[in-house]
Amino acid sequence: MKFVADLLANKGRDVWSVPPTATVYEALGVMADKNIGALLVLNGDELAGIISERDYARRVALQGRRSRDTPVGDIMTRVVATVSESHSVQDCMELMTRERVRHLPVIQHGRLAGVISIGDVVFSMISEQKDLINQLESYIQGKV
Repeated sequence: MKFVADLLANKGRDVWSVPPTATVYEALGVMADKNIGALLVLNGDELAGIISERDYARRVALQGRRSRDTPVGDIMTRVVATVSESHSVQDCMELMTRERVRHLPVIQHGRLAGVISIGDVVFSMISEQKDLINQLESYIQGKV
């Protein structure tokens, strides 16, 4: 079984973020530049929320707001599901499914330690299943 710490060891701990005072337009620019679908919103070192493409679509585009004039703090998701490095990948999949989120900030010892996406979780689960299949095939063929 793999854990969040394993995911972060493989993908790295880089976190892309904006402050709540940044405009939605600026946040979209960072997302486009980094080819990501969400940014953490940090007030200093504190997690204040998350802004995603979904937030933009629902709270800016559909409400007739202007992304160049709207602060991220006005549209961000404020209640953010988080995990620690000791959570299993399976725990993360269950949480993401239940909460209908695609990104989970990782909080370790009260500090932001990274962020994982649904892609990271799915890739890890597929990799684990492939390893198990290979082990079972080896066992059946008497190679173990």
